[in-house]
Amino acid sequence: MEQQERPYQTIAERLLAEVADLYRRKPDIPTLLGLSPIEPGDAADLLADVLASAATGQSDAARLRYHAMEAFKADAESFGAALVDIETTARKNFEPGGLSATLLYSRGVHAVLAHRVAHFYWTTDERDLALALKAVFGRAFSTDVHPAARFGKGIWLDHGLGFVVGETAIIGDDVSIWHGVTLGSTLKDSGERRHPRLGSGVTVGADAVLLGGIDVGAGAVIAAGSVVLKDVEPGTTVAGVPAKGKPRTETSFKGI
Repeated sequence: MEQQERPYQTIAERLLAEVADLYRRKPDIPTLLGLSPIEPGDAADLLADVLASAATGQSDAARLRYHAMEAFKADAESFGAALVDIETTARKNFEPGGLSATLLYSRGVHAVLAHRVAHFYWTTDERDLALALKAVFGRAFSTDVHPAARFGKGIWLDHGLGFVVGETAIIGDDVSIWHGVTLGSTLKDSGERRHPRLGSGVTVGADAVLLGGIDVGAGAVIAAGSVVLKDVEPGTTVAGVPAKGKPRTETSFKGI
């Protein structure tokens, strides 16, 4: 158990140290972002504060902060996954600033954090609260992610704008998704397999639309603007409307 928790703890310690250093160097930043003047006690407090400030104007920030903090402190697995999301995004992004800039400024990170909070309440049978949070965060981040959808860890949601995810969708570990992506249904399916399931290491380009209870295999790449209606084999690149594929190569990956 300690071996599993230690990587999360290391990320948390780095994140807190980087944010504290930024606040010392640029004391106007927390005020500009609407963050609490009280220094966060731990990483869960920090994530909750950032998420609440990012949704300012949509709801009562204090209530959002409370619910987010409760979720992150009650669900160690989801909190750990959130830290990995931040680390993964910082590593994949080209912008400078490290973990602190990624947490404070990345709309995609905020949207994934928001979903993790709403999902916690959905899984603890606080369905009305989960849906209310989903609505608030959706207005704030221009997303519509059902709180029942299941996310793995290390999610890189670049920009996040226009991200739509249905109730039964599943996103595996280390998945990279650009803006405008839809994981939706065909309206012809029913039950627990109405929405797509993305395997680990999948990449989905901007404005791609994936519909129905399809499986996208590990390491597959969905090109920008594609419409995917059928299963995608692992390690395959698909493109077009409707999408057609071929085994992925380094050349086919470029420009996605």
